[in-house]
Amino acid sequence: MSANAESILKDLKAGKTAPLYFLQGDEPYYIDLLSDYVENELLRPEERGFNMTVVYGRDTNMQGIINAARRFPVMAQRQVVLVKEAQDMSDWNSDKAKEMLLRYTEKPVPSTLLMFCYKYKRLDARTQLAKALAKNAVVVETKKLYDNQLVGWAKQYFASKGFQSSDKANAMLAEFIGNDLSRMANEIDKLLINFSDKNITITDEEITRYVGISKEYNSFELQSAIAQRNILKANKIVNYFAANPKNNPAIPAIALLFGYFTKILQIHESSDKSKQDVASLLGINPYFAEEYIAAARIYTREKAIQAIHLLYQADCRAKGIDSTMEDEDILRELVYRLLHL
Repeated sequence: MSANAESILKDLKAGKTAPLYFLQGDEPYYIDLLSDYVENELLRPEERGFNMTVVYGRDTNMQGIINAARRFPVMAQRQVVLVKEAQDMSDWNSDKAKEMLLRYTEKPVPSTLLMFCYKYKRLDARTQLAKALAKNAVVVETKKLYDNQLVGWAKQYFASKGFQSSDKANAMLAEFIGNDLSRMANEIDKLLINFSDKNITITDEEITRYVGISKEYNSFELQSAIAQRNILKANKIVNYFAANPKNNPAIPAIALLFGYFTKILQIHESSDKSKQDVASLLGINPYFAEEYIAAARIYTREKAIQAIHLLYQADCRAKGIDSTMEDEDILRELVYRLLHL
């Protein structure tokens, strides 16, 4: 049975459990979210000593896991066997291990909650084992979010903690951290420690103060400066990046600008350029749509295509392809050429 992480967590909190879970996929945040709850909250403290088994894939094998799963709980309703980093099991791909798990999958022990955390990978859905798990276990497949989903995710996470957040605050977090949800959640949690009053709205002021993002000198502001052809501001940011190269590598800034000019090109290809339709087309909050529309007036379709070509060249240089240029020199040249298209 396939399910999403949020619904599974809700069921676990309500005491609704299944005997077998298989968590897989590219986004470790949701796998950790579920496994942490199972490890720390599912059993009462006095039950854990005899009924909680936590192993790492590199330290165990399938026979050991199945043996543990077939035990019965001691003075408790259930026992838990949690297999972290299951993808690192040395015998995972052996026919013997697959056969053992397949047999267990067909008849799991009802008083055991066995959970596999199979990170950064997924089983081939065509295999007999994957089909058996899909039929007899709860399977959760996690996927990395697209960049245009990160702002909404940050807003939702703030809301889950009882706080409101501004669109710019969410956008700054998305730009600064990227689609590392574990890190984003951790940064938000650390930020919220500073606030007991949940009636406030977290703005970009709080982000710059507590997350360590410079209010004036960040890739988000560089993007805005280029979009507005603000040569003085853009050069100040580039100079700041050059003075702090370890904290401001070229590749993330180039990737952000590549996405930005790709969106500008999408606007030019669209017949409807109203604020709401542009927001829908680009998958962004309407708050940011006006900035993109204004930038599209400055950067024509032809100039947007030229900008994307320049960004591709800069990305190759930053990755050392036919170039020995330093990051700061790559950014200086790129920004100059973008501003003078």
